[in-house]
Amino acid sequence: MKEIASYLTFDGDCRQAMEFYKQCLGGELYLMPFSDAKMEYPPEAKDRIVHASLKKGNVTMMASDTLPGMPLQRGNNFSLFVECESIEEEQKLFTSIADEGKVTMPLQDTFWGAHFGMATDRFGINWMFTCEKSKS
Repeated sequence: MKEIASYLTFDGDCRQAMEFYKQCLGGELYLMPFSDAKMEYPPEAKDRIVHASLKKGNVTMMASDTLPGMPLQRGNNFSLFVECESIEEEQKLFTSIADEGKVTMPLQDTFWGAHFGMATDRFGINWMFTCEKSKS
């Protein structure tokens, strides 16, 4: 495993939240609005953030907005983000975490060049798993 990081989810105010965290914590902020992503999205989502990262040293905080109309429950709007060394490791960890839990997005190739999936474990904790496709 390379890293486990936090992943926060917002309902349209990801940009403001991440700019606030940068002001408080410092670091380098990256923001990608849906309009810059190579994917389909509803027109009203164009200014929402599809991916954000705030990095300082070896610490990373990531975040995104939901699509308009998707329910978001405060207190359940975070995930643990696991970056894996290989697709084999990713599949093993994903399968273990999802056991007796719920797969919310099966492992699959993505438009941003990674193999990615999401699951909620049996204790209600949300997890995201990723591996760069070239690392398989």
